[in-house]
Amino acid sequence: MVRFFVRWVRRPLLPVMRLWRRNIQLRVVVATLLLSLGVVLLLGLVVIGQVRNGLLEAKEKTAQSQASGGFAAAEHMADSAGAGPGGTVIDNGVRGGRGTQNSSTWLNNLVEQLASGGQGVYSVVALGSENDESPFLGNSATTTRGPRSTGDIRPEDSVPADLRKALDDEPGPHRRYARVYHQDRSSDPALIVGKRLNDARGNPYQLYYVFPFTQEEESLSLVKGTLATAGVFVVVLLGAIAWLVVRQVVTPVRMAAGISERLAAGRLQERMKVTGEDDIARLGESFNKMAQNLQNKIQQLEELSRMQRRFVSDVSHELRTPLTTVRMAADVIHEAREDFDPATARSAELLLGQLDRFESLLGDLLEISRFDAGAANLEPGPVDLRDVVHRVVEGCEPLAERKGGRILVRGDEQPVIAEVDSRRIERVLRNLVGNAVEHGEGRDVVVRLATGGGAVAVAVRDYGVGLKEGEAERVFNRFWRADPARARTTGGTGLGLSIALEDARLHGGWLRAWGEQGNGSQFLLVVPCTAGEPLRGSPLRLEPEDSRRRRELAAAGSAPSRGPSAALPAGGGAANGRQTGETRPGEARPGEARSGGARFGGERG
Repeated sequence: MVRFFVRWVRRPLLPVMRLWRRNIQLRVVVATLLLSLGVVLLLGLVVIGQVRNGLLEAKEKTAQSQASGGFAAAEHMADSAGAGPGGTVIDNGVRGGRGTQNSSTWLNNLVEQLASGGQGVYSVVALGSENDESPFLGNSATTTRGPRSTGDIRPEDSVPADLRKALDDEPGPHRRYARVYHQDRSSDPALIVGKRLNDARGNPYQLYYVFPFTQEEESLSLVKGTLATAGVFVVVLLGAIAWLVVRQVVTPVRMAAGISERLAAGRLQERMKVTGEDDIARLGESFNKMAQNLQNKIQQLEELSRMQRRFVSDVSHELRTPLTTVRMAADVIHEAREDFDPATARSAELLLGQLDRFESLLGDLLEISRFDAGAANLEPGPVDLRDVVHRVVEGCEPLAERKGGRILVRGDEQPVIAEVDSRRIERVLRNLVGNAVEHGEGRDVVVRLATGGGAVAVAVRDYGVGLKEGEAERVFNRFWRADPARARTTGGTGLGLSIALEDARLHGGWLRAWGEQGNGSQFLLVVPCTAGEPLRGSPLRLEPEDSRRRRELAAAGSAPSRGPSAALPAGGGAANGRQTGETRPGEARPGEARSGGARFGGERG
């Protein structure tokens, strides 16, 4: 369920991920935008912090100066009113000494007078003190004076309790950052400066200056908006600059990549357009020089290859006539060898054998030259590969008997029909089976046939010396040999597997090799059932079944068996060169010694 969900989420992102991996310009621009955005945000935070600190510092200085002046004015008014006659409070600052007032009225007038010069900038709040043991009474009434404030703030809710307690404990000026609550239940941040004072009668009260941060917030919001707008423009501008700069570098690189692809496709006349004298121009000039040198070298190699193919073809054709004459003479000498002394008779036999090998080599050279020249023609037709395999087995049985082994055929119960060139396929299988018998060290050789998925496959398995690591790719090279000291008992030319590989490719198929040192090898030929159809797979695996079983047993910690159950599938042989009964593939027959040596490479055949 989790895997399905992850796959469902990733499916729409695949095109974006593919574009991200393939487009370096996009990656550079996105990286530039992200880094620029990070730098702008960092600078914005620093600038906003500096502006906020500056506004707070200026606000504190202004508030401290304004509050100090107000506190001094309140003390002066209290001292002036306390000098009035008859024990009544005289408000010289407001009334000019025109009448007497009680303490409550005096406090109201004080708050209004202190706030008259700062409307919209600050508010004044007067609250009773916990240290007031004899509160003012208005006209001998029993009610104490209540809180006073200017504006629409709620004084008792706006002034923090800890600030009030601090003033009761110490009369000196105190300040706090707090939220001021209005009558409409809204609130704003503010700076509150308070001090405990005495009124005209000597009773303590608390006087507060409330400085809201409305103007500072507006200024800070303006700075934030300005920085955000400038930051967006800067990020977009840096992204555009990065796109233009990267485009100047990426465009020549993309051009070079496209031209490289066209050069790889064989269009060697392609060149880069060079303008200017900068580094990119020098890169283009170097690229063009490289392409020109590459074209010249390839043309030289093509000319050399054409000369080589012409030489091989001409020599092969020119050798046909003298070879025919020598063959006729050798046949005459070979037929009269009984009249010669033993040494001369043996020389006649060796001469005939080497002429056979030379004639085979000459034929292979002519066939290779046709492949190199592209003159090899395919003559496909419906063929049952079982008949081809049986003919090959019958031809190779004498060699297998001399070696002490057998050739077993598997998978021939059903027809294996394909449109192939019978002559070429038989040549391939004859080469593979002959090599398997020669290098099988007297053990059985198994030929398997299979069809399915629009393809037919023939696998030739031997249990001889096998192939070393890396030799499976080199075994198809021309004249390649794993061990040059090994004797060629069947007279191979060194071109058999090379010709077999070309025949397989001519059919649109595969010819591949597998091998393990000491465990034999397997060659797999796969061709399509219908000529001209693409090959999509193989009905047989390249690695043999017994090798896979042995590897699984080794991985499980068990020793692999070398008996017939581990090496060969059950079942006997049939007619046409296929014998019933099997020897152990890992053992030689009684009385035989295992031969050493390594497998031939390209000379198998």
